Amino acid sequence: MIQQTPAFWNVSPADCLILESRDLFVDEATMTGETYPVEKEAALLPSETPLAGRTNSLFMGTHVISGTARAVAVYTGKQAKFGKISERLKLKPQETEFEHGIRRFGFFLLEVTLSLVIVIFAVNVYFHRPVLEAFLFSLALAVGLTPQLLPAIISINLAHGAKKMAQNKVIVKRLASIENFGSMDVLCSDKTGTLTEGSVRLHSALDLDGHASDRVFLHAYLNALFEKGFANPIDEAIRSHKQPDVSGYEKADEVPYDFIRKRLSILVRHDGAHVMITKGTLPQVLADCSLAETPARHTVDIAAVTPQILHQYETLSAQGLRLIGLAYREMGTASVIGKGEEQDMTFLGFVLFFDPPKKDIAETIDRLKKLGVALKIITGDNRLVAAKVSRDVGMPEARILTGGELREISDSALLRKVAETDIFSEVESNQKERIILALRKAGHVVGYMGDGINDASALHAADVGISVDMAVDVAKEAADIVLLEKDLAVLVQGVQEGRTTFANTLKYVFMSTSANFGNMFSMAGASLFLPFLPLLPKQILLTNLMTDFPEMTIATDQVDVEMVNRPRRWDIVFIRKFMFAFGLVSSVFDYLTFGVLLLLLHATPEQFRTGWFMESVASAAIIVLVIRSRRPFYKSRPGNQLLIATLAVAIAALILPFTPLGRIFGLVTLPTSFLLILGLIMILYIFTSEVVKKVFYRRLNH
Repeated sequence: MIQQTPAFWNVSPADCLILESRDLFVDEATMTGETYPVEKEAALLPSETPLAGRTNSLFMGTHVISGTARAVAVYTGKQAKFGKISERLKLKPQETEFEHGIRRFGFFLLEVTLSLVIVIFAVNVYFHRPVLEAFLFSLALAVGLTPQLLPAIISINLAHGAKKMAQNKVIVKRLASIENFGSMDVLCSDKTGTLTEGSVRLHSALDLDGHASDRVFLHAYLNALFEKGFANPIDEAIRSHKQPDVSGYEKADEVPYDFIRKRLSILVRHDGAHVMITKGTLPQVLADCSLAETPARHTVDIAAVTPQILHQYETLSAQGLRLIGLAYREMGTASVIGKGEEQDMTFLGFVLFFDPPKKDIAETIDRLKKLGVALKIITGDNRLVAAKVSRDVGMPEARILTGGELREISDSALLRKVAETDIFSEVESNQKERIILALRKAGHVVGYMGDGINDASALHAADVGISVDMAVDVAKEAADIVLLEKDLAVLVQGVQEGRTTFANTLKYVFMSTSANFGNMFSMAGASLFLPFLPLLPKQILLTNLMTDFPEMTIATDQVDVEMVNRPRRWDIVFIRKFMFAFGLVSSVFDYLTFGVLLLLLHATPEQFRTGWFMESVASAAIIVLVIRSRRPFYKSRPGNQLLIATLAVAIAALILPFTPLGRIFGLVTLPTSFLLILGLIMILYIFTSEVVKKVFYRRLNH
């Protein structure tokens, strides 16, 4: 048995059933996302009642704001709702889009490498090359084809991206999530505190006809000002809205709010007369009114206007507003009131409240949309409140699916529904996870933003889980990324940085695979007609090392705007086509170099290897500036570090044969005429690559 004390912010130690309560209000925001404190009482409810509707229960980790209760602990530890969510976080998450792409790319490289190595080894043995020499040559080709620096490049890119994102108040817990951030095309988010301010604000005070009324607000303000029962967001919203002149009013007595009456009455003294002002839930206030005051301050029988009042109540509620009723009673000279005086009152009007949308949130959502990221709202609030918020933030035609409807839908049907649904309302924590998994199964890269206990399993299931610095610990633990500000505008910057990081990673993949494939294809072909190895194994490794050096700076490269304006993913088919197209272009100029060396210069084996080494490294370095962007190379400025590294490697390749270090690698000096011809080959190679690039992207429309 648990006894909750009246002290504010007691934390429930278990999932409990309430046996009896008095004025009990509980903050369940971390569990259900509900902004307002929830009233709790002993009651019998159906077993299928949603979590947010279980007013007879206390949940572990939720906070008691006011009141007392006797309750029996039903579930503790791992059996409680909070514990079950924590246990789910121990399960291995599904493979993310980035991890899936890397794995597929690895298998692709394995297939290409094994195929080439087996063919080249077999051909060399067929032409009676020494088996050991053929094996070492094939092994060197395999090493040369493999982008060995890919893990390092990915780590450097991710670390650089994490540093940039930290400057924008986005803390990356798991580096791989940056790539998923950039690939994300669906963002699921709660509304409270993300789309809205997460606070209760007074919307308006309306008279009987639904018009704004200073008189109604004055009475609501007096009631909230003199109330001393407990701090609550409703009274705070009224007091902070504006402050009318109440210098002539004094408090005489108070009947505190309780769960049975669901109203609060204050006796106010003014000009020698006493007036009792009562506010509370509309049905309870209306039930004890016999009259209603018109805007002209005449009174009419309550029965005559009750249909009008109820119609306004339904209309305003349908707009997603929360409202309470306000009434008064002239008390003459009475200076004390009790619950018995709350009768024969005069209905005065309505007081409306809302959770305002964040400033510029509509613009932020539009920016996400332009970046190819669809926003879907997942909330525990009812569909009317959710629809109101969606209209306020620029989603007027939002399609809604409720938690109740979700329970009736099969997994296969949900796959179709998730794509066309914008708002999921009245959902529970396990349903959030189900929605995320359905979106991922439908082919989307999904981000989920949440900060409550009930968000932890969904954060764990998403491709990228996003939480905030002020979130509960279990949510931050489950998240991949933590925002220092709960603001979608920060996310927009994060998405752009994630796409920049991913774009630079793909640049390395394109550069290394196309250049390496071209060199290996040329080498394999040359080995068929040359009586000697076209490059020694150590020269192959040196070539690979030097061509990888500029790509180590790729993380600092500039990225064209069209590369960040929509989500990008690993596309193995596109990578394969790119590798073949630009690899073959590279091979064409390799064979042109072979012709110059053999037919014009009559090169010795050492001169041939040196000439091809110079052409291979210089062309691979220079071509980086061409294929790093789909624009013409002169219209896309590279990063300074990449430009310097590229030029340095190209120059080093031309100088190395003339140095003592070159002798170690078997390089020799070449005539000046070859250097001039090599310059012409480089110019022609750049021009041809630009033409091929233009045709390639136009045909694939990628």
